[in-house]
Amino acid sequence: MDQAMTLRQMREQTNPERAEAKVTFLENRRQADQGVKVFSITSGKGGVGKTHIVVNLAFALRRLGARVMIFDADLGLANVDVLLGLTPQCNIQHVLDGQKSLEEILIEGPEGIIILPASSGVQDLVDLSESQQLQLLAELDSLERDIDILLVDTGAGISSNVMYFNVAAQEIIVVVTPEPTSITDAYALMKVLATKYAEKHFKVLLNAVSDAVEAKEVFRRLSLVAERFLDISIDYLGFIVYDPAFSKAVRRQKALLDLYPHSAAGRCFQQLARHLMEIPEVTYPKGNIQFFWKRLLTRRSQPSPLFSDR
Repeated sequence: MDQAMTLRQMREQTNPERAEAKVTFLENRRQADQGVKVFSITSGKGGVGKTHIVVNLAFALRRLGARVMIFDADLGLANVDVLLGLTPQCNIQHVLDGQKSLEEILIEGPEGIIILPASSGVQDLVDLSESQQLQLLAELDSLERDIDILLVDTGAGISSNVMYFNVAAQEIIVVVTPEPTSITDAYALMKVLATKYAEKHFKVLLNAVSDAVEAKEVFRRLSLVAERFLDISIDYLGFIVYDPAFSKAVRRQKALLDLYPHSAAGRCFQQLARHLMEIPEVTYPKGNIQFFWKRLLTRRSQPSPLFSDR
């Protein structure tokens, strides 16, 4: 343990900016006694790099001192573990079946990132029985003291499952690329969340752009239409540049920040992580991590008009 601590101190001495950001983050958390921040990372269409963003953002946040959990909420097509070269033996279905506790299925990835795995065939959380809901709630409530940030990697599109996780999160981050179909589908996603689920606040992250100029132009086009026709608030969160290093990292089943921390995209993730840690607690009634789980799992006992279309 002493040797590991010494190595960490040596790394931080060679990267004073990282060390300073880590100290500032931890000190701010102690002073504010903040709860867990819950971000859903979502998209209107598949293939926009959403899971890459989740994985590398988790890396960047960890390196700034945050305790991070990834909830792989794409229940039918889970792939966080694939990107990291991990092979979980169990998933959330084993908890629902009473075969495992939540602690037993959690896996620790690189940098100490905690992952709550899902896989193909996992039961839709909106269809859990009351006893399963209560069982999962009891397991999940015990995790609040162990993490600072929960990243929820949703599926793509406007299915009920995608809506389900986005509505429960504190902050909704919509990933968009410059492709016209991505922009159109991102608008459609926000439209459904705004008109059917009363969501009014979104953060937009541009991915695979050439530079900041292109990112801001895409955001401008999207925000003009959305704010005009949907009466919503859209914040520009930042951008990730297109980087060939992504494909190299995927082939090796490693995070880009693990292999190429000084790449162009790597620097974008580091900046994004610092920005996310500076976001204050939400002032509108979205709740904390306990509320996230409870809102997901107690719909049947407390029906909500948000889910009246199901």
